[in-house]
Amino acid sequence: MQKNYVRPKKHLGQHFLKDESIAHEIAVSISDSITNILEIGPGTGMLTKYLLKNENQNIYVVEIDRESVEFLNNNFPQLEGKIISNDFLTYPVESLFNNEKFTVIGNFPYNISSQILFRVLEFHNQIPEVVGMFQKEVAERIASKPGKKAYGILSVLLQAFYNIEYLFTVEPHVFNPPPKVQSAVIRLRHNGTEKLNCDEKLFKRIIKTAFNQRRKTLRNALSVFSFDLEKIPENILSKRAEQLSVEDYIQLTNAVKVVL
Repeated sequence: MQKNYVRPKKHLGQHFLKDESIAHEIAVSISDSITNILEIGPGTGMLTKYLLKNENQNIYVVEIDRESVEFLNNNFPQLEGKIISNDFLTYPVESLFNNEKFTVIGNFPYNISSQILFRVLEFHNQIPEVVGMFQKEVAERIASKPGKKAYGILSVLLQAFYNIEYLFTVEPHVFNPPPKVQSAVIRLRHNGTEKLNCDEKLFKRIIKTAFNQRRKTLRNALSVFSFDLEKIPENILSKRAEQLSVEDYIQLTNAVKVVL
């Protein structure tokens, strides 16, 4: 039986979900084949309780807020020994499931949601799926395709390893307190790419350099690099950062002769 306990206050930019139907819809967005789940920022456990309904799933939660951790300990005895009172961005989460694959899910704190995904990228071969609530603008950016205004650094880096689906939009009134923006739930599923066919550090550097000057053509934005022009399409350097696909950036990376 759940104990009565004062609910924690909003923390770290997080807005607690209070709509049961939305929580259920997020929970059932996980693939049926998933057994290991890590929920980030469970807060008061609105999503957690729906995840726990599937007894075949092995669930851990990671929560940095002490009040939330105490609330979870008092209200979810099923999570005994599985509540990690720590920061997902620094905790060695890869060891939680004996180095087995696991899915990441959560109503992510908006102010660190991009950092959470960069952390996911570090373990992309161990994380086949991510289902998360984001600020709508961030969700659209992540799911955006080449040629769109929202397409950016995170779009390219994530789409190199994941297929991304925009699932649904969430209105502010379903949170406590309501955020000033709309939210959205997206799903990332690994596309099977274990390693890119290029120098991945250089790949990331080229992408970041290109988008940091996205109004310029790539010829000007990437002037610190020297390219073997025979290895890239003739017009690629006349384009801008948001016009290139993941494969285009891989081509560019493999065409670098020297960094000036």
